Amino acid sequence: MSELTVLRKQAHDYASPQPQPMRPHGWRITPTPPPPEEFYLMGQVSAASTILIDAEPATVLTAIADYQGVRPKILSPQYSQYQVLQGGQGQGTVAKWKLQATKSRSREVQAVVDVAGHTVIEKDANSSMVINWTVSPAGPGSSVTVKTTWTGAGGIGGFFEKTFAPLGLRRIQDEVLANLKKVVESK
Repeated sequence: MSELTVLRKQAHDYASPQPQPMRPHGWRITPTPPPPEEFYLMGQVSAASTILIDAEPATVLTAIADYQGVRPKILSPQYSQYQVLQGGQGQGTVAKWKLQATKSRSREVQAVVDVAGHTVIEKDANSSMVINWTVSPAGPGSSVTVKTTWTGAGGIGGFFEKTFAPLGLRRIQDEVLANLKKVVESK
């Protein structure tokens, strides 16, 4: 066997059993690697909205923490079955409601309220959802930010949840904040 024949045989033995398609300029197409493990794991999803209110921060914080008088007035139509189970003002309050996020998605929330500084924190006893209402001084008034976070689904469903759920929730939060502004500024 000639040396050329041996080299051809070795090259053939190492060659791919099927020819690889070629891209322009000679680039070989390689299979796409599987997504990283994090893709399949559940991820943190969040939505935040902010509004300026012409009132002192203490006044705004008191209104946010008033689950008996103010909260029912500021909830948007997506909220139903609102009820205070315990307390009613600030720390230790327990309230429940149903949030109809979309036509097909609703969530039963039972929020346990905590207050830390200038933040009212609502932790849902039924899920990983946490809602933070943070009040900061802003010029002659206050800035109010409501941020909702939860652990979303994994996989492709989680990707869509992380992409689209915050958009819908921000619209709901914007409406609630606008209602809060009306109630607080009308006092």
